[in-house]
Amino acid sequence: MKNENKVLACVDRSRYADHVADCAAWAARRMDAPLEFLHVIDSHPERASGNDHSGAIGIDAQESLLVQLSTEDEARAKNAREQGRLFLNRLRERALMAGAARVDVRQRHGALEDTVVEQAQGVRLLVLGRRGAGAETVQRALGHHVEHLVRALNRPILTVTEDFKAPQRVMIAFDGSTVTRRGVEMVAGSPLFRGLPILLLMSGKPGADIPQPLDWARSTLETAGFEVAVSLSSGEAQEAIARTVQEKAIDMLLMGAFGHSPLRSLLLGSKTTELLRSSHIPTLLLR
Repeated sequence: MKNENKVLACVDRSRYADHVADCAAWAARRMDAPLEFLHVIDSHPERASGNDHSGAIGIDAQESLLVQLSTEDEARAKNAREQGRLFLNRLRERALMAGAARVDVRQRHGALEDTVVEQAQGVRLLVLGRRGAGAETVQRALGHHVEHLVRALNRPILTVTEDFKAPQRVMIAFDGSTVTRRGVEMVAGSPLFRGLPILLLMSGKPGADIPQPLDWARSTLETAGFEVAVSLSSGEAQEAIARTVQEKAIDMLLMGAFGHSPLRSLLLGSKTTELLRSSHIPTLLLR
C-alpha cells in the first residue's frame, strides 16, 4: 500500500493482536486513512532441536545432515508464512468489520525494528501493542520493542493495552517542550480526536496563574474547535499523570517520550518506561 497518510499496525501472533487491530481500525476510520497490518517473521528464531548432532561424523553423513537441516528450515519457513497469511487475513476481516474502509496486509522476514524503519515512509501513525508474544512468554510488563521503535522512528506511536475501546476523554501531558507543542498542533490539525474533550495537564502549583505555554496550548486547541480544560498539578510529572488519569477517568493519553539518551535511561531509569508499565490506557507517544 503506497500512501503518504496510512496507519501502520505492527502485529504478532499473540493475544494482543486483536486489541491492536481494534485500535488501528478506530484510528484509520477517524482519520479516513488506509490501514496496513505488518507482520514480521523473525529470520533467526531461537529454537532447540530434539536431535543430537554432536560427535564426529564422516563427510557423507555431514552432507546428509546439512541437507536434512536445510529441508527442515524450508518447511518451517513455509509453515510460518502460511500461518502468518491466515493470521493477517483474520485481522483484516476484523478491521473491515470495525469500519476501516481500506485495509491491506504485509508480511516480511527480518528484525522488527529494521523492517518498521524501512516501511516508515508514508506512515502517518504507527500502532503497536504495549506487549507482544515475547513479553507474554517472560511475563514482562512492557515489550522490549516499544522503546526501540519509539527511539528509531520520527512518527507518532500509539501503544495499545488490552481491551481497547474508543476513547471518550483524552489528556495531553503538556510541559511546554517543542515535542509537546508539536503534539498540540498535531491534535489541532488532525481528525483523530475531533469532537472529544481534551484535558491539558501541566506540572505546577495548583491555583497559580496559568503559564503562558499552557495558555497557548489551550488557545490553539480551542481555535481548532476543541472543548478544553486545563489543570496544574503539583509533584512529579509521572505521579501527577497517573493520579489525574485515575481521578478524571481518562482513557487515552498523549505524552512526549524518551527525552534522554538510551545510556542515560539505562543508568537513571526512564520515566516514560515506568509510566507505560503502570498505565492501563492507550498512550500516544511523541518524539
